[in-house]
Amino acid sequence: MVEANVEPVPTPASIRRALRRAADGRAIDTDEATALLAATGDQFDELLAIAGGIRDAGLREAGRPGVVTYSRKVFIPLTRLCRDRCHYCTFATVPHKLPAAFLERDEVLEIARQGAAQGCKEALFTLGDRPEERWPAARQWLDERGYDSTLDYVRACAIAVLEETGLLPHLNPGVMSWAELQRLKPVAPSMGMMLETTATRLWSEKGGPHFGSPDKEPAVRLRVLDDAGRVGVPFTTGILIGIGETAAERVESLFAIRRTAREFGHVQEVIVQNFRAKPDTAMRGMPDAELRELAATVAVARIIMGPRARIQAPPNLIDDEFALLLRAGIDDWGGVSPVTPDHVNPERPWPQIDLLAEMSEKSGFELRERLTIYPEYVRRGDEGWLDPRIKAHVAALAESSGLAEPGASPVGLPWQEPDDAFGTGRTDLFKSIDTDGRSEDRRTDFDDVYGDWDEVAAHVKSAPRSMPTDVVAALRLAETDPGALLLEKHEDKAMALFNADGPALDELARIADGLRREVNGDDITYVVNRNINFSNVCYVGCRFCAFAQREKDADAYRLSVEQVADRAEEAWRDGASEVCMQGGIDPKMPVTAYADLVRAVKERVPGMHVHAYSPMEIVTASAKAGVSLREWLTDLREAGLGTIPGTAAEILDDDVRWVLTKGKLPASAWVDVVTTAHQVGIRSSSTMMYGHVDHPRQWLGHFRVLAGIQDVTGGFTEFVALPFVHTNAPIYLAGIARPGPAWRENRVVHAMARVLLHGRIDNIQCSWVKLGDEGTRVMLNSGCNDLGGTLMEETISRMAGSEHGSARTVAELKELAASAGRPAVERTTVYGRR
Repeated sequence: MVEANVEPVPTPASIRRALRRAADGRAIDTDEATALLAATGDQFDELLAIAGGIRDAGLREAGRPGVVTYSRKVFIPLTRLCRDRCHYCTFATVPHKLPAAFLERDEVLEIARQGAAQGCKEALFTLGDRPEERWPAARQWLDERGYDSTLDYVRACAIAVLEETGLLPHLNPGVMSWAELQRLKPVAPSMGMMLETTATRLWSEKGGPHFGSPDKEPAVRLRVLDDAGRVGVPFTTGILIGIGETAAERVESLFAIRRTAREFGHVQEVIVQNFRAKPDTAMRGMPDAELRELAATVAVARIIMGPRARIQAPPNLIDDEFALLLRAGIDDWGGVSPVTPDHVNPERPWPQIDLLAEMSEKSGFELRERLTIYPEYVRRGDEGWLDPRIKAHVAALAESSGLAEPGASPVGLPWQEPDDAFGTGRTDLFKSIDTDGRSEDRRTDFDDVYGDWDEVAAHVKSAPRSMPTDVVAALRLAETDPGALLLEKHEDKAMALFNADGPALDELARIADGLRREVNGDDITYVVNRNINFSNVCYVGCRFCAFAQREKDADAYRLSVEQVADRAEEAWRDGASEVCMQGGIDPKMPVTAYADLVRAVKERVPGMHVHAYSPMEIVTASAKAGVSLREWLTDLREAGLGTIPGTAAEILDDDVRWVLTKGKLPASAWVDVVTTAHQVGIRSSSTMMYGHVDHPRQWLGHFRVLAGIQDVTGGFTEFVALPFVHTNAPIYLAGIARPGPAWRENRVVHAMARVLLHGRIDNIQCSWVKLGDEGTRVMLNSGCNDLGGTLMEETISRMAGSEHGSARTVAELKELAASAGRPAVERTTVYGRR
């Protein structure tokens, strides 16, 4: 085994100080939490009493004082093959020791049916990580049955369990990407993955318990926890104690869980599990974690996580010390099965549920059954925590409190789209936003939907210092070889231009305008189009977005397919050649609706170009449908989709994206969607929203990403710079973002877009909606050649507080171009002349 780090032993005085702070309800730091783990004697009893009191306060706040919970489940070991090599694990094995690489679908259903007959409500899917990447037998098994991956098979089995038994799947497939979480969310009310530890040395050093296990790298597992929060999955996680970590490392793991729980609000349960040595493993000689050590860790976890956390200790690993763990602050016993063994700890049988109830009662608690999704998330299911396709399955088994309905028996229900809920709400918002304005300056769940603002603010990074660079040399390079500024060796020159002001900025604008003239001539182009935002219901939690509303908010609305087609026909009669359709990530939007909207427009107005669906809409819809991006985009193209907007880009740097957004797609997923669209023949625009929590070096990185895509696909039609509109943006109202870009930054971003993308993207567009007439005139003389569209309606910027209207007539756009000294020419979406 890897040697443990030597750490100082806390003194009784340091423990006493930490206990006093915890008893006073004051936040403790990592050193104080580490000291508490060393409490013994009377101090140990005091520690447990403090933790138990915090737990009791949380149960009172939750409306279930004195109630501890459990879930009646079956354990489905879908596969015992794994690509990892954890040194304490007996669950994972090798192919020749198994009758087959995976359980067959019928075997899965038989286990689930047995559980349903015994009153179980949870189907716990446990399996090894991505076995097909290590074991040819697993790859062959999946291929023979038509599954691309283990996770595809997990999804299929979860749907089968929902439809044929009514049990609620809880998925533990190990490490998952943001996109994979998106794909699995519609088939499971909850998921989980143990963090285990943040001690990287236990993974990286030879002899460590996780050495040789790619999925046990702490940074990877922390990313999964964050991505689960971004996707809005009620998530179970926890730590494993006694595997060689120090007390300080144990505490750091708990603080890491608290950080993600506060930021995203998705951690429904924290498990504190004690290591138990098993024969035939590399760690068979390791001593078990002592139960008093477990109790101290549970108590410290309770103090760190607070009263609202749900904390569990597995009841089959505690040697009947039920009272001790209840004193320490747990409020849940986890999943208990009357049907299947604990396949991870097969030598430790589950306690009988009656015994668990008796032991809980002896300590003054009532044992109640819960579902795999915790009550708080059941009650808030409509806020994005539950996919509508599984809401009926959960509702059939839940009482009004969110706990399990006593006596309810699971029955298979169809896994299907919800009833059509469109054509409702404030559907005239596109008109009344200009006259009546929005009902309130923020949505009603402002304090909850975006996560903990303090945690968000902690992620904001200041701009790194740049070395002084000769701006004259940078300008010379911009004029003679503009694309070279994207190269790393010229980064200082690019940064000098991004920071240009005064005469240097004037010269940069002149150079950009010269490049514009060289490529586009003097014509200023525009398109006659109409924006149609078909729904503003969204629970993704983008912190810059003032457009999204909860379903019950006064400004919320959904348009029906017929209403969208009506607006497209009106636009055609008014001379439009394009409709741009985008909406919120509405959980009640059927996956079929995206193609239905396109078809409806094309059937009503065959000549209309449909420019629709952001990469975020595309990736979430394809995930819900359970198909690849390529298949989804191909289906949309065949329905009549012409191009897609390159929105949802913001800044293509995840350090910025995870501040700006709670649940939006990562930069890599945006690149994947856009690249795939180009490959199937669907071109797109490209965008950058700037002036919030970003800095110029991140702008440069963004342009590099766009240039890289264009070099491969050539699919971008234009670049659109989007100044951040701050007025009603949540991240500004929370005091984190700045109030939009400065005037100098607007000039420099538009000019640098022309310079950096020269030879790659010919058309640079400025947004009159965000810049106003005067700003637009200046940008048209700083490298821009395009005004965008007439829009006819524009809700997103207006909801954010833009004061420049939501529509322009052709005459107004021509007048605006004339004021810049150039003629205006109508174009198509892909920049042909009309």
